[in-house]
Amino acid sequence: MSLFGHPFRLSLSSGPPAWSRRGALLWGTTALIGLAATLSLGPAREAGAAASLPKVVDVPSRPAFVRPPGRNEQRAQSGQVLPGRSVLRTQNPGRMQVQLANGRSFRLGGDAVLRLAAAGLDLERGQIIAWVNPGSKGGAPLRVKTRVGTASIEGTTVFLEVTDDSIKVFSWEGQVRVTPEVPVAGAPRDVVLRSGEELTYSKGAWQAPRRLDAAEAGERRRKSILLNGFTAPMATLPVIERELGLKPGP
Repeated sequence: MSLFGHPFRLSLSSGPPAWSRRGALLWGTTALIGLAATLSLGPAREAGAAASLPKVVDVPSRPAFVRPPGRNEQRAQSGQVLPGRSVLRTQNPGRMQVQLANGRSFRLGGDAVLRLAAAGLDLERGQIIAWVNPGSKGGAPLRVKTRVGTASIEGTTVFLEVTDDSIKVFSWEGQVRVTPEVPVAGAPRDVVLRSGEELTYSKGAWQAPRRLDAAEAGERRRKSILLNGFTAPMATLPVIERELGLKPGP
């Protein structure tokens, strides 16, 4: 066959041109490499996500429970990861210790209910002791909110007890800033507690801060359900004993 005087041949092939086959092979190889990389990064990403969440590190006594958002309540277990807005609950004599994503920690006990919130910890009832490790710098204060006020700490240790009738905020060591919903009579908007000082809310009003004497502080140290009986360490415990002149506990 000729076209304008020049030979012309029409070739029919049973497969795609060679360049097309090579392109398909290259595309397929690239896709497989990408899939393999995605699969290999999956566990690493999951581990990274878990590392950025709070987790339970000790459950020395039960009953103690955790309720992740949108799920049923379950028994608290050491190593359990806690998504945001998880609700933690203990019934006397239950206790647990939690490490937050930023390394700060708290212990919860008694008949307690607490929610992990974006701005800190919301304590509905029960006992909590929260601390920031010595030497830690930077970041926002750790805040523990109650129905009538919020306690904020930076590099210190605070104890709170919330019941139906009263709320106690006690500085085991260092400065604790308390911001009441209703100001304390005769005091600035924020009340700053120092080592060994306590602020109490009862009968519908905040009372003036008071300082515990050495005997009372020592008695609390010996009997505290949150300072004793845990396997996981508490980094500020030696600081507490040094600040208040207490002997090491059991």
